[in-house]
Amino acid sequence: MNGTQAPTAGTRPDKDALRDMIARRAGPGKVPERLRIITDTSDFFRVDYGDVVILEGRPYFIRNYEREGRFGIDEEPKFWVRRALDLSDGSTKIIKMVFLERFTARVGDLTFECVRSPGKEAAILDMVRGHPNFMQGFSVKDASGNIIRIIDHIRGPTLADHVLGLGKDHEEYFHDHFPSVLDEYIGLVKAIGFLHDRGEKHGDIRRDHIIKERATGLSRWIDFDFNYLHKENVFGYDVFGLGNVLAYLAGRGDVTAHQLRGEGSPVFQRLTEEDFNIVFGNRVVNLKKVYPYIPDALNYVLMHFSTGANIFYDNTGELLADLQEARDKIHSS
Repeated sequence: MNGTQAPTAGTRPDKDALRDMIARRAGPGKVPERLRIITDTSDFFRVDYGDVVILEGRPYFIRNYEREGRFGIDEEPKFWVRRALDLSDGSTKIIKMVFLERFTARVGDLTFECVRSPGKEAAILDMVRGHPNFMQGFSVKDASGNIIRIIDHIRGPTLADHVLGLGKDHEEYFHDHFPSVLDEYIGLVKAIGFLHDRGEKHGDIRRDHIIKERATGLSRWIDFDFNYLHKENVFGYDVFGLGNVLAYLAGRGDVTAHQLRGEGSPVFQRLTEEDFNIVFGNRVVNLKKVYPYIPDALNYVLMHFSTGANIFYDNTGELLADLQEARDKIHSS
């Protein structure tokens, strides 16, 4: 084997050849003095910076782990998710190893049992191949049969971070930028409907799980390895997540009671319990009280995600119907 060839399935990895590939793809200064080759990722804590993971004969040079904010914890390390360099072609990949966890989520009186499922994400990767609004990748198995997902790295900010830079204030943002942001959001809701129509769920819809790809301008859903169980409302947890994202986009960030009180806003005194988000009780969803220029049609959609709501959206179709009406009014104003 020479330095331009990747190991093939069934062959013993050649360390000298791998060192040549690392030097060629990452630079001579990145070649580790002691090269570790890993084929079993069961203990993902053992997979470290500078290791080479061989998956179905293809070598991946491990770099840093990924981070995310979850449950209010910013920059939480995800030790089972590593950035890697595909030594065969030089592309950057995200390697997602097997990490199983379970938790209970509550939305008002509804309870959802959530579990992390590598197999679910692997199946969805196949389902959404070529879809412009989802991350792209494939799954393989390591030497112990663990389902490893290999994801194309998406370069760009989250959609949430992107909108924070639009407009000098909320009013300018809402009139000059929000119409196109709303169009983009509607496309993302349709993408989730694409999954639901095929019996699948995203499972962890959050604003930081939408990446706006810098090269194409497309917004893509990422990280769909969570599954949840609820007999009466199969897609409800996803739909509530979509509502949280919409409130953030319409508000150009979270609008909270703490923020309004700190600013000395007279709106704070007029807020009631029914004006707040049913999932995150400190976030205002009755945004028309804060920004009177928000159209009634849009605020009507937002109020479906408030603690004062009498009815909720059961599926993306119901949500899209009302969003389309709100969109038409915003674009015609």
